[in-house]
Amino acid sequence: MSERQHIDYAAAVNLVWHRQMEFGQLLHYTDQLAASGLRGLVAVLYRTWLERHNDSPCNPFAWFNLGTVLFSDGDVEGAGQAYEQALALMPDFVQPRFNLGLVRERQGQIDAAIEQWTLVQEHADPEKPEQRAVLISALNNQARVQEGRKQFGDAMECLNRSLALEPAQTDVLHHWIFIRAKQCLWPVYEPPAGVDPELLRNSTSALALLSLSDDPQKQLATAKGYAERKLSANLPRLAPQEGYQHEKIRIGYCSSDFCLHPVAMLIVELLELHDRSKFEIYGFCWSPNDGSALRQRVVTAVDHYVAIHHLDEEASARLIREHEIDILIDLQGQTSGARMHMLALRPAPVQVTYLGLPATTGMSCIDHVIADRFLIPEEYAKNYSEKPIYMPDVYQVSDRKRLCAPVPTRKYCGLPAEGFVFCSFNNNYKYTPEVFTAWMNILRRVPGSVLWLLSDNPWAQANLQREAEARGMDPQRLIFAERTLPEQYLARYVLPDLFLDTFPFNAGTTANDALWMGLPVLTLTGRSFAARMAGALLTAAGLPELITYDLQTYEDKAVELATTPGACLRLREHMEAVRASGVLFDTPRFVRNLEHKLTNILVPAPEAVINLDAA
Repeated sequence: MSERQHIDYAAAVNLVWHRQMEFGQLLHYTDQLAASGLRGLVAVLYRTWLERHNDSPCNPFAWFNLGTVLFSDGDVEGAGQAYEQALALMPDFVQPRFNLGLVRERQGQIDAAIEQWTLVQEHADPEKPEQRAVLISALNNQARVQEGRKQFGDAMECLNRSLALEPAQTDVLHHWIFIRAKQCLWPVYEPPAGVDPELLRNSTSALALLSLSDDPQKQLATAKGYAERKLSANLPRLAPQEGYQHEKIRIGYCSSDFCLHPVAMLIVELLELHDRSKFEIYGFCWSPNDGSALRQRVVTAVDHYVAIHHLDEEASARLIREHEIDILIDLQGQTSGARMHMLALRPAPVQVTYLGLPATTGMSCIDHVIADRFLIPEEYAKNYSEKPIYMPDVYQVSDRKRLCAPVPTRKYCGLPAEGFVFCSFNNNYKYTPEVFTAWMNILRRVPGSVLWLLSDNPWAQANLQREAEARGMDPQRLIFAERTLPEQYLARYVLPDLFLDTFPFNAGTTANDALWMGLPVLTLTGRSFAARMAGALLTAAGLPELITYDLQTYEDKAVELATTPGACLRLREHMEAVRASGVLFDTPRFVRNLEHKLTNILVPAPEAVINLDAA
């Protein structure tokens, strides 16, 4: 702050103190200070005004502006108190009430946040443009936290009301689509009143699209479009183009899923087995601390655990740059919790995507994707913004240390004492009406059989039972399993006879778990990454006969396996041999191969070009 600015600020404080500055003048001056990055001085001026003008009709607005400044500076408690003061003076003032909801959410008081946003909905006048905008924001934020709580019916109601006020909300529509899929509300693309059907389809998020299409070109266009909307052009590059010359290659894994999450379940042993004589392993984490043993394994497995949950994306990128990471492996992609801006700042010379998003990221800042030749055949590689790193055996790593609880009884799980048991423990949003119809046909053709599904949420369960009845199937032949701890979930796989995969979004971690427990997986393979995951695992397991390429063959194969005595038992025996000595679960072999590939990215070797699949 210059001497001239000091004088101007002192004069402004003096005018406010002596009640000689009008509120409009105060707003003009504080805007100038805020534009100069001097928010602390802005807060002092508002506090001075409020102390000296305790009878001003402008005080609700002064308290609101003070709360906004404090919230921006991270003083969440102070911001909440300021908003409460504004509301005490003007209870119908909807802007501070909406912001107070954000404060309560930041404080972890979700019910209190929803209460504030509900009050906004009660008091806001949609005929007044400024209140209409606040009302829409309140509905959207309430839906967002309710979706996070799996309160999908309530979230859908809020989004419907929001879209009735403003139909052309692309971000709202992409949540609306995914929430319908999570509830198995079919058809998913059934536009609400006033919404253009083409806009609805074009608003599909990269993640939601995986369950709706296996068109890799469409997925690339969607991912690129989303990245272009979310990321500024011409961002500065933090990492040097030429990289570093460290004695040990520094690999940084970054994720919001270093907790009880499928990504951590797959990758934890990889982190443990890296060769410390050649590599130094960093974990950049913005995950919730769920206190799980799995999270502690991840933290212990890395050489340097770096928490960045308290940093914004630019600060996180600069911290990664300070650590001079040679290869940054993002485990997130365009999934919930993604830090796309952090990656776009190029904090590492080489950046790789893995596991988090089973699709292309569409981000030019991501150089490579870890794959295998079944997962991304060379003829499909043009549909990825990343260059594939082809692993010789399989793209997916496994954890051989995963725990399994004692096997429960059929009765305990609600299964019939006799009869063939099909299962599909995938997330409900992966279920589609086409595959569900095939499942009902399979049950019809295999008398006495049942289908064991994941009970992800009550709306999906009710809708699936209704859809079964609409297809002439007794809903009682659908058995629903509640979510449980990983070791108890693994033990369930001993009971079913055959896992029926979903399409176009295959099982990933779920297929890995099923095969690990010896349960055969029947998959339907398509063109995209997500539609080829289970096929990649089955290829590595030496079970190509369980890979189908059209829905009728998939249905017929399921019936054949269920009605041929001993067929599934023989497949289980095969999987026992794969678990003992096959490449699918040979994690040390996977780690050696990955390290070889990553080393060649930094220092290309002529012999690696000749034999890409060298172990």
